[in-house]
Amino acid sequence: MVRKEELTYKSRDRQTMLHAIRWIPEGDPIAILQIIHGMQEYVDRYDEFANYLAERGILVIGNDHLGHGGSVGTNGTKGFFCKDDPATVLVRDAHRLKKMTQEDYPGIPCFILGHSFGSFIAREYITRYGTGIKGAIIQGTAFMPTGTVKSLAGLVSFMQFIKGEKTRSHTINNMAFKGYLKRIPNPRTKFDWLSHNEESIDKYIADPFCNFVFTINGFKTMAELLKRIQDVEKMEDIPKNLPILITAGKEDPVGSYGDAPKRLYTIYTNELHIENVELKLYDGMRHELQQEIGRETVFEDQYNWLKKVIDGGAAN
Repeated sequence: MVRKEELTYKSRDRQTMLHAIRWIPEGDPIAILQIIHGMQEYVDRYDEFANYLAERGILVIGNDHLGHGGSVGTNGTKGFFCKDDPATVLVRDAHRLKKMTQEDYPGIPCFILGHSFGSFIAREYITRYGTGIKGAIIQGTAFMPTGTVKSLAGLVSFMQFIKGEKTRSHTINNMAFKGYLKRIPNPRTKFDWLSHNEESIDKYIADPFCNFVFTINGFKTMAELLKRIQDVEKMEDIPKNLPILITAGKEDPVGSYGDAPKRLYTIYTNELHIENVELKLYDGMRHELQQEIGRETVFEDQYNWLKKVIDGGAAN
């Protein structure tokens, strides 16, 4: 019987109480997986996946980012992180939860899974704190040309100066997501690129904690994270013995239909010489692997990878 437990803890922004959830297995857990969710969603969307893992002995935990889900607060703004260095605060918020969990479950190996925008946080996390975890799953990630990142950063800085950081930018939102439907014939909704699962997409559209536009602050944070995680010199700080699984759907436009995950795999293996990196791309799947039709295969593959590392793969 899986026990689901909600908790709160203070963000590194020094003022916001973050909402988090634990899925606790019966008996002593064999591992801890911390989920770092994507933009415009929240950690409870991973409930089915978390229950699957917890039923197999893995404790799953994750927090709602600043400006997301239960962490928005009564007077908060959806899609707004914080004023001072949000790119760092998001990583430190994830690390704080990891440390809190380790205090409650000492000696249990910890893994992270970062999806989409959360994969940017996870990629930055492993450059800072990679020595303290057993492995990382990088899911649904992206690359953006350096010039595009600089242009985005300049645009959002200018718009922030003119309109304020809490303004919702439909202009940048349209720029960010334009083209995601171009390979989908006769799309039913503007979010069909997320998955083939119509029920999941309809829930996403109806959910006010999913279907909203990021603030300028949110897009500025994304640009800053992309700048950091695409710097190969900074990637040198990733431990060479850290097991990493890179995974995505082959129909995922966020990762340029598999090109971005392949590029990251090449950098990790050929340029950084990280010893234990695997790449898994799924035919017939789009962006949200945990929501996609056929997701049971994803659940099983990720569990098997975790178990392989736990049981004595390349240990960190």
